[in-house]
Amino acid sequence: MTSATVCIPWRPQPSRIDAFERVQEHYRRVLPGASIVPLDTGHVPFNLAACRNEAVRRFGADGGVVVLTDADTMPEEEPLLAAIDGARTSGRVHLPYDEYHWLGSAGSAQFAGGVPLAACEYELVRGACSGVYVTTASTWAAHGGQDERFRGWGYEDAAWNVAHTTLLGAPIRHTGSVYALHHVAETRAGVHFDANAALMERYRAASGDPSAMASLLDERSAENALSAPGF
Repeated sequence: MTSATVCIPWRPQPSRIDAFERVQEHYRRVLPGASIVPLDTGHVPFNLAACRNEAVRRFGADGGVVVLTDADTMPEEEPLLAAIDGARTSGRVHLPYDEYHWLGSAGSAQFAGGVPLAACEYELVRGACSGVYVTTASTWAAHGGQDERFRGWGYEDAAWNVAHTTLLGAPIRHTGSVYALHHVAETRAGVHFDANAALMERYRAASGDPSAMASLLDERSAENALSAPGF
């Protein structure tokens, strides 16, 4: 069996617990014997980018493959296994899907009632670049991982995709689907969200320019080093 460590950025919230438990069960089925590790860096507000970076540092240090999965998202088995195998040597992050299915409340209820994921109602999310990443530590470091200046929710995935594509080429996608379960949506407004949107504009401006992107990553590395949980 192809091996990897599955890391789930996770801070308990009532509406997310059911999905979190179902995601763990899914990975126990498709990757039997794999370590499944929930992880929270303690930042306030919750920092998804920091959780992903810490997971790769902690569990990819020995050269192994790390699967970074959201606590509501499940990939199909065959593309996941292909992504794990490919990530070992490709030098790029792998996305084990080319279709992102958001099941919503209706589809999630169907799945809870025993309907197979592929048969549940869904909304197709076009251009999705989040949910499940498969990588090694060396690949993650080669394009800077994710920017921990994205606080709360919003844009960390899109910025990551721009940085990866500019510095390494596009992430490698595999034919298949991921399935995202319903939970109460996070608020995407306010001071942190506005700051995230402004930072995303800087990533867009550096898109396609490796020198400009490298400068942006150097700047963020210095700022990330000063950021601590609870800041």
